[in-house]
Amino acid sequence: MGDELNSKQSLSSATQTMNRTIVRIIAANVYGLRIPRKTFCSDAAPKASSSIPARPSHEHEEKQDLKNDVPQYDVAIVGGGMVGMALACSLASMPLTKHLNVAIIDSNPALQSRYCIKKDDPPDPRVSTVTPASISLFKDVGAWQYVLQYRHAFFDKMQVWDYTGLGYTRYEAREINKEALGCVVENKVLHYALLSCIQNTEFKKTIYPSRLTSMTLHPSSSSTRMDSASSGTTLHSWGNLAKLELSDGSSLYAKLVVGSDGGKSIVRELGGFKTTGWNYSQNAIICTVEHTVENHCAWQRFLPAGPIALLPIGDNYSNIVWTMSPKEASDRNSMNVDDFVKAVNHALDYGYGPHPKSSLLGDGDIFSWLKAEATSSAKESFEVPPKVVNLASARMVFPLSLKHANDYASKRVVLIGDAAHTVHPLAGQGVNMGFGDALALSRVIAEGIVVGTDIGEVSLLKKYEAERKPANIMMMAVLDGFQKAYSVDFGPLNILRAAAFNGAHYISPLKRSIISYASGEQRLPLFA
Repeated sequence: MGDELNSKQSLSSATQTMNRTIVRIIAANVYGLRIPRKTFCSDAAPKASSSIPARPSHEHEEKQDLKNDVPQYDVAIVGGGMVGMALACSLASMPLTKHLNVAIIDSNPALQSRYCIKKDDPPDPRVSTVTPASISLFKDVGAWQYVLQYRHAFFDKMQVWDYTGLGYTRYEAREINKEALGCVVENKVLHYALLSCIQNTEFKKTIYPSRLTSMTLHPSSSSTRMDSASSGTTLHSWGNLAKLELSDGSSLYAKLVVGSDGGKSIVRELGGFKTTGWNYSQNAIICTVEHTVENHCAWQRFLPAGPIALLPIGDNYSNIVWTMSPKEASDRNSMNVDDFVKAVNHALDYGYGPHPKSSLLGDGDIFSWLKAEATSSAKESFEVPPKVVNLASARMVFPLSLKHANDYASKRVVLIGDAAHTVHPLAGQGVNMGFGDALALSRVIAEGIVVGTDIGEVSLLKKYEAERKPANIMMMAVLDGFQKAYSVDFGPLNILRAAAFNGAHYISPLKRSIISYASGEQRLPLFA
């Protein structure tokens, strides 16, 4: 009888122990699958409720992140400059991507408060020449309307010549049935327009006013979490996210990290992307100058030390981009205003050599077969740029270099803009290449959503790379070729350069192709 009682007590105790174990397992599973709270804001970075290890890689640390509700995003854009904001606006404007949750990481205070741009202020010397293709992008995302509210200058003509007086060429928008070849806009206006566009949409974005300090790709794990998004409830694996840690102590997870943080990209460094490139033995001076009349043409003259460009900016102002040796740049930057203005006029008009004639051999008949088929602008004579009468801004000097990432994409990480490529500014194409990257990447992300592909998968991101890398390399090769061709003052080479100028001036199909290429139409697909 005693044995039977002891047996029943032992069985009861074992049963209770087993039941408690089952309860603990069920409770743990339910807790692990709970739906975390998500936070969205436009003017502050969300904080974790407790400190997070610097580089978590273990399952118990991942569970700690889960407990602390570390925010999770579809896309984290590191760098909220013009190109990064263009990507955000493009994602916000496309039906397939406008529901994505996006984090924008940038310590620039301008992202937290609106610019105070006064129309009567003198132009900022930092400007961009926006091509028709980039203008189309701005229009499609709804940002161009903001640009038009502030100073800008369309130009429908461009004249390019060199100091030898042996050749020149003129381009006009009407030769490709366009109203303008481009528009010169201050960078702060372009940035303000994109920022206004994204702020005036219902796009889910969180702006982190901080800097990226570390980036970790989590190894595969059995841990999972539920995420309630506008497109439905989905289950994410911790191994399918990148973790970003910021300088203010906050952290976040993202399916895709986009490096749009410039030529010294921390994303490129942390992502292990290798680059190829070199520094030019040149610096550029940029500044704003004033005329007595309004300028409507873009002018560029190649000088022995490098090109000088005079770009219209509106209200009798123009922007100067003058390339020269570092010593010359230092000397001209320290000149008084009157001497600098004289140096600019000397470089744009009567200095270094004579004005070009209508052809390589003057009025001879060697180009008569070309002139018969020449475009209307080719039949117009050389013009002298408007005289500069005053310096209207501070002068800024910066070194020039070429740098190109060997790869644009890897698992969970992709590069756009100057993070992927920096170029010589002689044709003003750098920011337009970046805008092309932003549009192409947004289209590839949309394509991935259509077919149900993880937007951070390298196979998808390589499609973006395959589209943009050849186009960018081609443009970089052209610009670098121009830079090197005009770095040598040698008689026979001068003749060859002049012949190239005349060919581009008189051969109509070649001229139209050059204009179309420079406008971006042959390399920047527009919205469907």
